[in-house]
Amino acid sequence: MNLRESKFLLFAFLFGINLNLFSQTIQYTMPEETEEHEGTWLQWPHQYTYGIVFRNDLDQTWVDMTSALVTSENVHIIAYNQVEQNRIIGLLNNAGVPLSNIDFFIHENDDVWVRDNGPVFVYDNNNELAMLDFGFNGWGNDTPYSKCDVIPTGLSPEIGVPVVDVSALVLEGGAIEHDGNGTMMATRSSVTHSSRNPGLTEAQIENYLTTNMGITHFIWLDGVYGTDITDMHIDGLMKYANDSTILTMNNTDLLYWGLTQPDIDVLYNATDINDAPYNFVTIPLTQNDVTTAYGNNLGYKGSYANYYIANTVVLVPNYGDPNDGIANSIIQSVYPNRMVIGIDVRNLYENGGMVHCVTQQQPVAIEPTMGMETPGNTRVKVGQNYPNPFDNSTVINITLDHDVEILVDVYNSIGQLVLHAVDTRLSTGNHSIQIEAEDLPCGVYNFVVKLDNQISFSQKMTILR
Repeated sequence: MNLRESKFLLFAFLFGINLNLFSQTIQYTMPEETEEHEGTWLQWPHQYTYGIVFRNDLDQTWVDMTSALVTSENVHIIAYNQVEQNRIIGLLNNAGVPLSNIDFFIHENDDVWVRDNGPVFVYDNNNELAMLDFGFNGWGNDTPYSKCDVIPTGLSPEIGVPVVDVSALVLEGGAIEHDGNGTMMATRSSVTHSSRNPGLTEAQIENYLTTNMGITHFIWLDGVYGTDITDMHIDGLMKYANDSTILTMNNTDLLYWGLTQPDIDVLYNATDINDAPYNFVTIPLTQNDVTTAYGNNLGYKGSYANYYIANTVVLVPNYGDPNDGIANSIIQSVYPNRMVIGIDVRNLYENGGMVHCVTQQQPVAIEPTMGMETPGNTRVKVGQNYPNPFDNSTVINITLDHDVEILVDVYNSIGQLVLHAVDTRLSTGNHSIQIEAEDLPCGVYNFVVKLDNQISFSQKMTILR
């Protein structure tokens, strides 16, 4: 071990740096919810677990969500069986919902919470789409779950997206919120608690999330185990509206929701991967306790933070409450280019969740970027940058079969040009191009390669210091 390595290890020990993080390789990254979707997944209510009254009470919420989403993107519906598929088609036809952007996948399932049991879509380092299959145990063995647990594996061959087995980690999709730029927020009560992952340390869980989702900055709230069936999923109380903005409640409402004051302080003092504070937007809880559509007063208020962002619409949970309009208006101001649509979730809320809990986004597939043909019927190859992640510099290997003018630009996660890295002419053959990024903050970026201004290649890269 040389002197420099010894000093680094001492520094890491003194300041509590997680050395495992530096040995982790990011293999997949999860795009932020505002990025373009191919479609949205829904798992339609049925009668085979909780009975026909349960199913009938929830049908209208799913019809309303589908009606709002078909104007925005494809809607992929998981139906329990063929009988249920036919019944769902009848409901949609009766509601005048066009079926042109809807398809169906028949899989037996236990419940409706596709955010928690369904596939989590990510990109690999070649921008190819993949789906993560985390373990699912019914929120700590609280409900039936065996049928829901295998949904991602069953869907993979049907939709042609490879599945990545991460079942050694039990994780529900609603248990984490991430900003699309490497930062995640979650509660320990719903992720690291022994009811989910008794054999894993927090550091091991973080390593899983770094490798498979591209998360390198972790903000943990303790949460409160047993406060609800999810053990305080984060998506009920806050949301990353974008990579610089957190939408949540005021201090009083967060205390009402069950969060402790130390956790609230952590939330309000959260910073991004570059230690920059977030902007905060606050929304109210409902003014009154929520009453279901059939008159059952639940005895507690409802949250509007559990909304879902689609391509052109934002679905916000509504409760027939005076604060519905206030919350819708605030959220609309955050998404001026999308239309906010209120979804009546009163009956769903009785069962423990809202809109975000029962939706799951599938990002668009990105065109392959390696070995593409140029207009002159020639071929070039652009490799993934290495190392990745990197600190100050990284290298791209390019193979050319003709002389070209080459431009390499770097864009941040919201599409802004942040670095004009290379502008030169290269001859036929193999080349290694170095990108110097010491002036860029940590985060996830895209580098774009242009050849003779006629063809572009794009790859993700991550700066981590």
